[in-house]
Amino acid sequence: MKKTLLLIVSITLGYTGVSQEKNIKALVGGTLIDGFGSDPIKNSVIIVEDDKIIAVGNKDNTSIPENAEIISTEGMSVLPGLWDMHVHTMLTGHSNYTYWDKTYPPLWQDVIMPASAQQLLMAGVTSARDLGAPLEESIAVRDAINKGDIAGATLYVSGPFIQHRAYPGTEDFRWGINGVEDARRKVKKLAAAGVNVIKLIDQDQMTMDEVQAVVDEAHHQNLKVVAHSHRLEEIRRGLLAGADCFEHTGLSSAPKYPDDIMEMIKERTADMSKGPLFWTPTVEVLYNYEYMRDNPEFIDEDSWHRGLPDSVVVDIRKSLEHSDQLPYFQLTPSRKPTLETKVKQLLDAGVVLMVGTDSGIPMKFHSQSTWNELDVWVNEFGIDPMYAIRGATYWPSLWMGVADEVGTVTPGKFADIIAVKGDVLRYISLLQDVDLVIKHGKRYK
Repeated sequence: MKKTLLLIVSITLGYTGVSQEKNIKALVGGTLIDGFGSDPIKNSVIIVEDDKIIAVGNKDNTSIPENAEIISTEGMSVLPGLWDMHVHTMLTGHSNYTYWDKTYPPLWQDVIMPASAQQLLMAGVTSARDLGAPLEESIAVRDAINKGDIAGATLYVSGPFIQHRAYPGTEDFRWGINGVEDARRKVKKLAAAGVNVIKLIDQDQMTMDEVQAVVDEAHHQNLKVVAHSHRLEEIRRGLLAGADCFEHTGLSSAPKYPDDIMEMIKERTADMSKGPLFWTPTVEVLYNYEYMRDNPEFIDEDSWHRGLPDSVVVDIRKSLEHSDQLPYFQLTPSRKPTLETKVKQLLDAGVVLMVGTDSGIPMKFHSQSTWNELDVWVNEFGIDPMYAIRGATYWPSLWMGVADEVGTVTPGKFADIIAVKGDVLRYISLLQDVDLVIKHGKRYK
């Protein structure tokens, strides 16, 4: 009996000693696209210790520690974890906003938002900008992910939209403002709560003094401002006030941005004392609507079920039975031809584009949207795939002010790394099925 007990103690102590050693991984053999835009590294070697990258090179110049866990990436493209710069974790593709906003608030914090964040992560999206959700829930879910209590993409949250007047029934996640002082007060409240960014919409319905107050107070609080660009006057006022990033390409079917808007944009991009002008066009949701309406098999893909109760899955599916009848998309066939023109206008004017999807809106699932956006950029609009990848890795991390932590595969940064079989620079759509997901050194897939 004593010998058996001693043996058990010895085995237990031995196991504990091993578990306290450094957790070292070596990703070996893949073609590394590090996020900086230079030529990929063939036969790459990436050494990860605990949550950080400690060495990057190839098989000829990088030694592999004897105690490392070897993860073969032979035949794979290896790249930084993707960013999606425009998601709505409180939404999951349901077609009826009014119904959703009345029915599901009790599930947002503990079920729906965590499920959305986990779906993003399993799709290779290790970081995301969550633009528009209730304040308390946004902070709680973001912090739970950061603490490791739940698995999900790292979230950078805006909390509620700031706008002229909240739509009826949406006051929990849309804050209307009334005057300059109220604008400053609400931005201060968001900053005190710990949001990462301010989301400004409908600024064409505000006075210019109110718009300026939102932007100035946000900057005073060291927060950047993301502004809608659905309507031309939103763009004009956002540019005049100094908004830091614009979202979408416009609600209208006008064929292109007018000359006065383009002159304002070019004047801004010419002033490099303010840094680049950033834009998140979110084109895929419009570009692919007719195809997805006519080929609804994407609804049968169960990746968007992850983390959701069966009752919610059934409810979402039922809401999409008549996707051809959704009021949200009735003008889309007229808007689709404008998308490529507007994106190329922005590129020609020197704007830096970032990948974002509006994921969560009707028919858009967090597990599918990001790769679809990249696919449209590259295969439909002819954007260079390296530019597109940087728009989903390097530039978002720089915009969020965390480029010293993530966004590229670089020694000293967190190990947010994904890998996919094949050559993504030739076949960007391979990202629809990411094979390996590592976030902060932990392997999730």
